[in-house]
Amino acid sequence: MSWFHWIAGSILGLAWFSRIIDASLGMRKIVDITQPEWDRNPVASRGNPRISIIVPACNEEEDIEQTLTGLLALDYENYEVIAVDDRSTDRTGEIIDRTAAAQGAQQRLRVIHINELPAGWLGKTHAMWEAGKRATGEWLLFTDADVLFKPDSVRRALAYAEAEKADHVVVFPRMIMKEPGEKMMIAFFQALFVFGHRPWKVADPEARDHMGVGAFNMVRRSVYESVGTYERLRLEVLDDMKLGKVVKNAGYAQRNVFGEDLISLHWAHGTLGIVRNLTKNFFAILSFQWWRVFASWLGLAFLNLMPFVGIFLAHGWARVPYGVALLSMFLIYFGMSGMSAIPAYYFVFHPISTSFFLFTLLRSTYLTVSQGGVTWRGTKYPLEELRKGRV
Repeated sequence: MSWFHWIAGSILGLAWFSRIIDASLGMRKIVDITQPEWDRNPVASRGNPRISIIVPACNEEEDIEQTLTGLLALDYENYEVIAVDDRSTDRTGEIIDRTAAAQGAQQRLRVIHINELPAGWLGKTHAMWEAGKRATGEWLLFTDADVLFKPDSVRRALAYAEAEKADHVVVFPRMIMKEPGEKMMIAFFQALFVFGHRPWKVADPEARDHMGVGAFNMVRRSVYESVGTYERLRLEVLDDMKLGKVVKNAGYAQRNVFGEDLISLHWAHGTLGIVRNLTKNFFAILSFQWWRVFASWLGLAFLNLMPFVGIFLAHGWARVPYGVALLSMFLIYFGMSGMSAIPAYYFVFHPISTSFFLFTLLRSTYLTVSQGGVTWRGTKYPLEELRKGRV
Protein backbone atom coordinates (compact mmCIF):
# COMPACT_ATOMS: atom_id res chain seq x y z
CA MET A 1 0.00 0.00 0.00
CA SER A 2 2.96 2.36 0.31
CA TRP A 3 2.88 3.12 -3.41
CA PHE A 4 -0.82 4.07 -3.09
CA HIS A 5 -0.10 6.50 -0.28
CA TRP A 6 2.79 8.04 -2.17
CA ILE A 7 0.61 8.61 -5.23
CA ALA A 8 -2.50 9.74 -3.34
CA GLY A 9 -0.55 11.88 -0.91
CA SER A 10 1.48 13.51 -3.68
CA ILE A 11 -1.68 14.40 -5.62
CA LEU A 12 -3.27 15.89 -2.51
CA GLY A 13 -0.14 17.67 -1.36
CA LEU A 14 0.42 19.23 -4.76
CA ALA A 15 -3.25 20.21 -5.16
CA TRP A 16 -3.56 21.95 -1.80
CA PHE A 17 -0.06 23.46 -1.81
CA SER A 18 -0.48 24.91 -5.30
CA ARG A 19 -3.79 26.43 -4.26
CA ILE A 20 -2.43 28.09 -1.13
CA ILE A 21 0.41 29.59 -3.18
CA ASP A 22 -2.04 30.79 -5.81
CA ALA A 23 -4.41 32.18 -3.17
CA SER A 24 -1.67 33.94 -1.18
CA LEU A 25 -0.54 35.76 -4.32
CA GLY A 26 -3.99 36.33 -5.77
CA MET A 27 -6.18 37.38 -2.84
CA ARG A 28 -4.11 40.49 -2.22
CA LYS A 29 -5.14 41.71 -5.68
CA ILE A 30 -8.79 41.95 -4.59
CA VAL A 31 -9.63 45.51 -3.57
CA ASP A 32 -11.16 46.35 -0.19
CA ILE A 33 -13.59 49.22 -0.75
CA THR A 34 -13.69 50.05 2.97
CA GLN A 35 -10.30 51.69 2.49
CA PRO A 36 -10.27 55.53 2.77
CA GLU A 37 -9.60 56.04 -0.95
CA TRP A 38 -13.10 54.76 -1.78
CA ASP A 39 -14.87 57.02 0.70
CA ARG A 40 -16.00 59.38 -2.04
CA ASN A 41 -18.77 59.99 -4.52
CA PRO A 42 -18.67 58.18 -7.86
CA VAL A 43 -17.42 60.22 -10.80
CA ALA A 44 -19.26 59.49 -14.03
CA SER A 45 -19.69 61.35 -17.30
CA ARG A 46 -23.06 62.78 -16.22
CA GLY A 47 -22.47 63.30 -12.50
CA ASN A 48 -23.57 60.83 -9.86
CA PRO A 49 -25.09 57.87 -11.76
CA ARG A 50 -28.56 56.74 -10.80
CA ILE A 51 -28.87 53.25 -9.34
CA SER A 52 -31.96 51.08 -8.97
CA ILE A 53 -31.77 48.65 -6.04
CA ILE A 54 -33.99 45.61 -6.64
CA VAL A 55 -35.17 43.53 -3.67
CA PRO A 56 -37.25 40.41 -4.45
CA ALA A 57 -39.08 39.05 -1.42
CA CYS A 58 -41.16 35.91 -0.94
CA ASN A 59 -42.28 35.20 2.63
CA GLU A 60 -39.60 37.41 4.18
CA GLU A 61 -41.62 38.99 6.99
CA GLU A 62 -38.81 38.49 9.51
CA ASP A 63 -36.18 40.46 7.59
CA ILE A 64 -37.71 42.67 4.90
CA GLU A 65 -38.43 45.73 7.07
CA GLN A 66 -34.89 45.90 8.42
CA THR A 67 -33.43 45.49 4.93
CA LEU A 68 -35.62 48.20 3.38
CA THR A 69 -35.02 50.57 6.30
CA GLY A 70 -31.28 50.19 5.82
CA LEU A 71 -31.56 50.83 2.09
CA LEU A 72 -33.65 53.96 2.67
CA ALA A 73 -30.85 55.31 4.90
CA LEU A 74 -28.07 55.14 2.31
CA ASP A 75 -25.86 58.24 2.14
CA TYR A 76 -26.18 58.44 -1.65
CA GLU A 77 -28.74 60.71 -3.28
CA ASN A 78 -29.43 59.41 -6.76
CA TYR A 79 -31.11 56.05 -6.19
CA GLU A 80 -34.40 54.22 -5.95
CA VAL A 81 -35.40 50.99 -4.21
CA ILE A 82 -37.81 48.60 -5.94
CA ALA A 83 -39.24 45.99 -3.56
CA VAL A 84 -41.05 43.07 -5.15
CA ASP A 85 -43.59 41.10 -3.12
CA ASP A 86 -43.42 37.79 -4.98
CA ARG A 87 -46.65 35.95 -4.12
CA SER A 88 -45.95 36.02 -0.38
CA THR A 89 -48.40 34.21 1.88
CA ASP A 90 -47.20 35.87 5.09
CA ARG A 91 -47.06 39.58 6.05
CA THR A 92 -44.26 40.49 3.62
CA GLY A 93 -46.46 42.51 1.26
CA GLU A 94 -48.13 44.35 4.15
CA ILE A 95 -44.76 45.26 5.68
CA ILE A 96 -43.41 46.50 2.34
CA ASP A 97 -46.48 48.69 1.80
CA ARG A 98 -46.26 50.09 5.32
CA THR A 99 -42.57 50.88 4.89
CA ALA A 100 -43.24 52.59 1.55
CA ALA A 101 -45.98 54.72 3.10
CA ALA A 102 -43.74 56.02 5.86
CA GLN A 103 -42.65 59.64 5.77
CA GLY A 104 -39.63 60.13 3.54
CA ALA A 105 -39.98 56.81 1.75
CA GLN A 106 -42.64 57.70 -0.81
CA GLN A 107 -40.25 59.19 -3.36
CA ARG A 108 -37.57 56.55 -2.82
CA LEU A 109 -39.30 53.18 -2.45
CA ARG A 110 -41.41 51.67 -5.21
CA VAL A 111 -43.44 48.52 -4.66
CA ILE A 112 -44.45 45.74 -7.04
CA HIS A 113 -46.90 43.01 -6.02
CA ILE A 114 -46.87 39.81 -8.06
CA ASN A 115 -49.87 37.52 -7.66
CA GLU A 116 -49.22 34.90 -10.35
CA LEU A 117 -46.08 33.27 -11.72
CA PRO A 118 -46.06 32.78 -15.50
CA ALA A 119 -45.10 29.37 -16.85
CA GLY A 120 -41.43 28.86 -17.58
CA TRP A 121 -40.10 31.09 -14.81
CA LEU A 122 -38.65 30.74 -11.33
CA GLY A 123 -40.27 33.09 -8.86
CA LYS A 124 -37.12 35.02 -8.00
CA THR A 125 -35.88 35.49 -11.56
CA HIS A 126 -39.34 36.63 -12.66
CA ALA A 127 -39.53 39.12 -9.78
CA MET A 128 -36.13 40.60 -10.67
CA TRP A 129 -37.02 40.72 -14.36
CA GLU A 130 -40.25 42.60 -13.64
CA ALA A 131 -38.40 45.09 -11.45
CA GLY A 132 -35.65 45.51 -14.02
CA LYS A 133 -38.20 46.51 -16.66
CA ARG A 134 -39.45 49.34 -14.44
CA ALA A 135 -36.10 50.49 -13.10
CA THR A 136 -34.85 53.97 -14.04
CA GLY A 137 -31.22 53.63 -13.03
CA GLU A 138 -28.06 53.46 -15.13
CA TRP A 139 -26.95 50.78 -12.67
CA LEU A 140 -29.03 47.89 -11.34
CA LEU A 141 -28.22 46.35 -7.96
CA PHE A 142 -29.85 42.97 -7.35
CA THR A 143 -29.87 42.00 -3.69
CA ASP A 144 -31.78 39.78 -1.27
CA ALA A 145 -34.45 40.55 1.29
CA ASP A 146 -32.30 39.59 4.29
CA VAL A 147 -29.19 41.71 3.56
CA LEU A 148 -28.13 44.54 5.87
CA PHE A 149 -26.56 47.60 4.22
CA LYS A 150 -24.39 50.21 5.88
CA PRO A 151 -25.09 53.79 4.72
CA ASP A 152 -21.90 54.15 2.65
CA SER A 153 -22.00 50.68 1.03
CA VAL A 154 -23.57 51.57 -2.32
CA ARG A 155 -21.72 54.88 -2.65
CA ARG A 156 -18.35 53.18 -2.20
CA ALA A 157 -19.22 50.39 -4.62
CA LEU A 158 -20.32 52.89 -7.27
CA ALA A 159 -17.17 54.98 -6.75
CA TYR A 160 -15.07 51.87 -7.33
CA ALA A 161 -17.11 50.75 -10.35
CA GLU A 162 -16.88 54.09 -12.12
CA ALA A 163 -13.18 54.52 -11.33
CA GLU A 164 -12.35 51.03 -12.61
CA LYS A 165 -14.75 51.28 -15.57
CA ALA A 166 -16.28 48.02 -14.41
CA ASP A 167 -19.50 46.65 -15.86
CA HIS A 168 -20.40 44.23 -13.08
CA VAL A 169 -19.33 44.52 -9.44
CA VAL A 170 -19.80 41.94 -6.70
CA VAL A 171 -19.25 42.84 -3.03
CA PHE A 172 -18.60 39.86 -0.78
CA PRO A 173 -20.92 40.02 2.25
CA ARG A 174 -19.93 39.59 5.87
CA MET A 175 -21.59 36.41 7.11
CA ILE A 176 -23.32 36.74 10.48
CA MET A 177 -22.82 33.46 12.34
CA LYS A 178 -24.60 32.78 15.61
CA GLU A 179 -23.79 29.13 16.26
CA PRO A 180 -20.61 27.00 16.05
CA GLY A 181 -22.26 24.78 13.44
CA GLU A 182 -22.78 27.78 11.18
CA LYS A 183 -19.12 28.73 11.49
CA MET A 184 -18.04 25.15 10.76
CA MET A 185 -20.13 24.89 7.61
CA ILE A 186 -19.35 28.35 6.28
CA ALA A 187 -15.63 27.80 6.93
CA PHE A 188 -15.74 24.71 4.73
CA PHE A 189 -17.73 26.57 2.09
CA GLN A 190 -15.15 29.37 2.03
CA ALA A 191 -12.23 26.94 1.81
CA LEU A 192 -13.88 25.07 -1.04
CA PHE A 193 -14.67 28.37 -2.73
CA VAL A 194 -11.02 29.45 -2.58
CA PHE A 195 -9.90 26.06 -3.87
CA GLY A 196 -12.33 25.71 -6.74
CA HIS A 197 -13.43 29.20 -7.74
CA ARG A 198 -10.57 31.67 -7.90
CA PRO A 199 -12.00 35.12 -7.10
CA TRP A 200 -8.67 36.80 -7.87
CA LYS A 201 -8.96 35.68 -11.50
CA VAL A 202 -12.36 37.25 -12.11
CA ALA A 203 -10.84 40.54 -13.31
CA ASP A 204 -8.65 38.72 -15.84
CA PRO A 205 -10.40 38.83 -19.23
CA GLU A 206 -8.43 35.77 -20.35
CA ALA A 207 -9.59 33.61 -17.42
CA ARG A 208 -12.89 31.76 -17.39
CA ASP A 209 -13.43 32.46 -13.67
CA HIS A 210 -16.59 34.46 -13.06
CA MET A 211 -18.51 35.69 -10.04
CA GLY A 212 -22.00 36.45 -8.87
CA VAL A 213 -23.36 36.86 -5.33
CA GLY A 214 -27.06 37.20 -4.59
CA ALA A 215 -26.44 39.71 -1.81
CA PHE A 216 -24.77 42.27 -4.10
CA ASN A 217 -24.87 41.89 -7.89
CA MET A 218 -24.42 45.38 -9.36
CA VAL A 219 -24.46 45.64 -13.15
CA ARG A 220 -24.69 48.43 -15.68
CA ARG A 221 -28.16 48.52 -17.16
CA SER A 222 -26.82 48.54 -20.73
CA VAL A 223 -24.80 45.40 -20.00
CA TYR A 224 -27.74 43.71 -18.27
CA GLU A 225 -29.88 44.31 -21.33
CA SER A 226 -27.19 43.26 -23.79
CA VAL A 227 -26.75 39.82 -22.15
CA GLY A 228 -30.49 39.14 -22.31
CA THR A 229 -31.73 40.37 -18.90
CA TYR A 230 -33.12 37.89 -16.40
CA GLU A 231 -35.36 36.57 -19.14
CA ARG A 232 -32.32 34.61 -20.31
CA LEU A 233 -31.92 33.18 -16.81
CA ARG A 234 -35.61 32.58 -16.12
CA LEU A 235 -35.15 28.93 -15.04
CA GLU A 236 -31.73 29.19 -13.42
CA VAL A 237 -31.71 28.10 -9.78
CA LEU A 238 -28.23 29.65 -9.40
CA ASP A 239 -29.29 32.94 -10.95
CA ASP A 240 -26.64 35.04 -9.18
CA MET A 241 -23.66 33.02 -10.42
CA LYS A 242 -25.20 32.57 -13.86
CA LEU A 243 -25.63 36.33 -14.24
CA GLY A 244 -21.92 36.64 -13.50
CA LYS A 245 -21.18 33.92 -16.03
CA VAL A 246 -23.08 35.46 -18.94
CA VAL A 247 -21.61 38.90 -18.21
CA LYS A 248 -18.05 37.56 -18.12
CA ASN A 249 -18.52 35.35 -21.18
CA ALA A 250 -19.83 38.35 -23.11
CA GLY A 251 -16.49 40.09 -22.55
CA TYR A 252 -17.57 42.76 -20.07
CA ALA A 253 -15.38 43.97 -17.20
CA GLN A 254 -16.21 42.07 -14.03
CA ARG A 255 -14.84 42.81 -10.57
CA ASN A 256 -15.34 41.41 -7.06
CA VAL A 257 -14.30 43.30 -3.95
CA PHE A 258 -14.10 42.94 -0.20
CA GLY A 259 -16.31 45.20 1.91
CA GLU A 260 -15.91 43.93 5.48
CA ASP A 261 -19.33 44.65 7.03
CA LEU A 262 -20.60 47.12 4.41
CA ILE A 263 -23.15 44.43 3.68
CA SER A 264 -23.93 41.49 5.93
CA LEU A 265 -26.47 38.71 6.32
CA HIS A 266 -27.37 35.75 8.49
CA TRP A 267 -27.65 33.07 5.84
CA ALA A 268 -29.11 30.17 7.82
CA HIS A 269 -29.88 28.97 11.33
CA GLY A 270 -27.47 26.24 12.45
CA THR A 271 -25.82 23.37 10.60
CA LEU A 272 -29.08 21.86 9.42
CA GLY A 273 -30.31 25.23 8.23
CA ILE A 274 -27.33 25.46 5.89
CA VAL A 275 -27.99 21.89 4.75
CA ARG A 276 -31.59 22.84 3.92
CA ASN A 277 -30.56 25.99 2.06
CA LEU A 278 -28.00 24.14 -0.03
CA THR A 279 -30.30 21.23 -0.82
CA LYS A 280 -32.09 23.16 -3.58
CA ASN A 281 -28.75 24.25 -5.10
CA PHE A 282 -26.34 21.32 -5.19
CA PHE A 283 -27.93 19.25 -7.94
CA ALA A 284 -28.40 22.47 -9.94
CA ILE A 285 -24.71 23.34 -9.52
CA LEU A 286 -23.93 20.02 -11.20
CA SER A 287 -26.34 20.73 -14.06
CA PHE A 288 -28.81 18.06 -12.85
CA GLN A 289 -26.51 15.33 -14.22
CA TRP A 290 -25.90 12.02 -12.39
CA TRP A 291 -22.36 11.52 -13.62
CA ARG A 292 -21.36 14.94 -12.28
CA VAL A 293 -22.82 14.06 -8.90
CA PHE A 294 -20.90 10.80 -8.77
CA ALA A 295 -17.61 12.38 -9.88
CA SER A 296 -18.01 15.39 -7.58
CA TRP A 297 -18.88 13.25 -4.55
CA LEU A 298 -15.77 11.13 -5.03
CA GLY A 299 -13.62 14.17 -5.76
CA LEU A 300 -14.81 16.08 -2.70
CA ALA A 301 -14.35 13.06 -0.45
CA PHE A 302 -10.84 12.37 -1.74
CA LEU A 303 -9.73 15.99 -1.67
CA ASN A 304 -11.10 16.86 1.76
CA LEU A 305 -11.11 13.62 3.78
CA MET A 306 -8.16 11.68 2.46
CA PRO A 307 -5.50 14.01 3.92
CA PHE A 308 -6.89 13.37 7.41
CA VAL A 309 -7.18 9.61 6.82
CA GLY A 310 -3.91 9.17 4.98
CA ILE A 311 -1.76 10.84 7.62
CA PHE A 312 -2.71 8.00 9.99
CA LEU A 313 -2.71 5.09 7.53
CA ALA A 314 0.58 5.90 5.82
CA HIS A 315 3.95 5.08 7.34
CA GLY A 316 7.28 6.86 7.44
CA TRP A 317 8.05 9.32 4.68
CA ALA A 318 4.77 8.48 2.90
CA ARG A 319 3.07 10.69 5.49
CA VAL A 320 4.94 13.79 4.29
CA PRO A 321 2.74 14.68 1.28
CA TYR A 322 -0.39 14.22 3.42
CA GLY A 323 1.19 16.58 5.94
CA VAL A 324 1.80 19.12 3.19
CA ALA A 325 -1.87 18.91 2.17
CA LEU A 326 -3.04 19.36 5.77
CA LEU A 327 -0.67 22.27 6.40
CA SER A 328 -1.83 23.99 3.22
CA MET A 329 -5.45 23.44 4.20
CA PHE A 330 -4.77 24.93 7.64
CA LEU A 331 -3.09 27.96 6.06
CA ILE A 332 -6.22 28.58 4.00
CA TYR A 333 -8.26 28.55 7.21
CA PHE A 334 -5.68 30.83 8.83
CA GLY A 335 -5.86 33.28 5.94
CA MET A 336 -9.65 33.29 6.00
CA SER A 337 -9.68 33.94 9.75
CA GLY A 338 -8.30 37.41 9.07
CA MET A 339 -11.32 38.25 6.91
CA SER A 340 -14.13 36.59 8.87
CA ALA A 341 -15.19 35.72 12.42
CA ILE A 342 -14.15 32.07 12.00
CA PRO A 343 -11.02 31.16 14.02
CA ALA A 344 -8.33 29.15 12.24
CA TYR A 345 -8.81 26.23 14.66
CA TYR A 346 -12.08 25.38 12.90
CA PHE A 347 -9.76 23.53 10.56
CA VAL A 348 -10.08 20.53 12.91
CA PHE A 349 -13.80 20.32 12.07
CA HIS A 350 -13.09 20.10 8.35
CA PRO A 351 -13.82 16.34 8.13
CA ILE A 352 -17.17 16.87 9.88
CA SER A 353 -18.24 19.73 7.62
CA THR A 354 -17.07 17.72 4.61
CA SER A 355 -19.33 14.87 5.66
CA PHE A 356 -22.30 17.23 5.95
CA PHE A 357 -21.61 18.63 2.48
CA LEU A 358 -21.32 15.15 0.99
CA PHE A 359 -24.63 14.25 2.61
CA THR A 360 -26.20 17.45 1.27
CA LEU A 361 -25.05 16.65 -2.26
CA LEU A 362 -26.73 13.24 -2.12
CA ARG A 363 -29.82 14.67 -0.42
CA SER A 364 -30.19 17.37 -3.07
CA THR A 365 -29.91 14.82 -5.86
CA TYR A 366 -32.29 12.34 -4.26
CA LEU A 367 -35.00 14.86 -3.36
CA THR A 368 -34.86 16.61 -6.73
CA VAL A 369 -35.14 13.34 -8.65
CA SER A 370 -37.70 11.68 -6.36
CA GLN A 371 -39.93 14.76 -6.32
CA GLY A 372 -39.45 15.38 -10.02
CA GLY A 373 -38.13 18.89 -9.45
CA VAL A 374 -37.16 21.55 -6.95
CA THR A 375 -39.66 22.89 -4.41
CA TRP A 376 -38.78 26.30 -3.01
CA ARG A 377 -40.89 28.82 -1.10
CA GLY A 378 -44.04 26.83 -1.81
CA THR A 379 -43.59 26.51 -5.58
CA LYS A 380 -42.51 23.35 -7.39
CA TYR A 381 -40.35 23.69 -10.49
CA PRO A 382 -40.31 20.53 -12.68
CA LEU A 383 -36.93 18.93 -13.26
CA GLU A 384 -37.37 18.67 -17.02
CA GLU A 385 -38.05 22.39 -17.27
CA LEU A 386 -35.04 23.21 -15.12
CA ARG A 387 -32.81 21.07 -17.31
CA LYS A 388 -34.06 22.75 -20.47
CA GLY A 389 -33.60 26.22 -18.99
CA ARG A 390 -29.93 25.87 -18.10
CA VAL A 391 -27.51 28.46 -19.46
